[in-house]
Amino acid sequence: MGLVSKPPARDLFKRYDDEEKAALAKRYTPAQMEAIEAAEEAIDPDDLNERGVLRSDWGSLNYLDDFSQMQPTIDKKIKREGPVDPEERLMTPEEYAQHHKDYFMKIMEENDVPMEYDNEDKPLNADIVRPNRLDMLKSWDEVPDTIGSNGPLKSESMLAPGIPRDFESAVEDPESAKKSEEDEDPRDPDGRYDLLIKQTGLDLNTIMSYQVKILVQHRVVNQTRLGKIASVYCLAIAGNRNGRLGLGQAKGQESEDVFSNARIQAIRNMQPIPRYEERTIFGEVEGKVSAAEVKLMSRPPGFGLRCQHLIFEMARAAGIQDLAARVPRSRNKMNTIKATYEALMKQRIPDEIARGRGKKLVDVRKVYYGGRV
Repeated sequence: MGLVSKPPARDLFKRYDDEEKAALAKRYTPAQMEAIEAAEEAIDPDDLNERGVLRSDWGSLNYLDDFSQMQPTIDKKIKREGPVDPEERLMTPEEYAQHHKDYFMKIMEENDVPMEYDNEDKPLNADIVRPNRLDMLKSWDEVPDTIGSNGPLKSESMLAPGIPRDFESAVEDPESAKKSEEDEDPRDPDGRYDLLIKQTGLDLNTIMSYQVKILVQHRVVNQTRLGKIASVYCLAIAGNRNGRLGLGQAKGQESEDVFSNARIQAIRNMQPIPRYEERTIFGEVEGKVSAAEVKLMSRPPGFGLRCQHLIFEMARAAGIQDLAARVPRSRNKMNTIKATYEALMKQRIPDEIARGRGKKLVDVRKVYYGGRV
């Protein structure tokens, strides 16, 4: 900022000249101009040179204190319609409780107890008596929290507006719960896919149309001071047979829960797989996980899937029809599947190669793929 440079402070912080004062007089009132001139006389430039530094501590704001910009959450004032009440203040706890009580008494006067209501024989009908639980939730928004000269201020509050809430969904409805039980899909009676549907936005028909298969499952044992703790490990794949493939792993005590969790994770982790002519891969790719190495090679139409069964299932789930594969080293099932997935995700399509080499797509097809792509 130049505050600690060699020139004296009088040269850095110069006084307003006559032209600048005339320009300021067009914007400010005479009283404000007198305040500006008084401030100039009261501030010592030497003191400003020593103390006028930028804050670097954790509590400093992320903009300069030049007052030309504002942060809405810190600086912006509440816009009010009409005059501001000088007596506005927050209610005391006693005043707030009294207004809550008046709100409930008003609801009780407007709604009489129904004749068919019997609290002993029908305790579930307590919601039909007002005020009920729904009224209690609404009271937090209906009852004001500030008070002024003429009483409570509901429309103008010094607090920030609350988050909109759905009060109807907060009240339990036995009839709606019964309907939801009747409408449950027989394909998923336990609701295992409910959370997946909410997270991904997919419907049950789409989830059921995916090709999901468990390729690896075995028993694992963890040795602890309490003995051997047995559990089940599972690795599953999921694909839509149209260029998407995902892997899912799970481990637990119960086999059914482990298999279900692995399937759900595979569906959630599905990623797009590049395909040439929607039948094979682009060129040759390799993948390596631990000691397992996999080499995938593209093949002409009608060649088929000539590879081991694990890679065969993954290619079929991804929608690949012509493929050759080699697994020269370790054939551990889990590592082979992960290496194959890594190889499928490492494909480089001709467009990427052309941009990286600064060539045209025709040249890339000729040099890198022998004109076959």
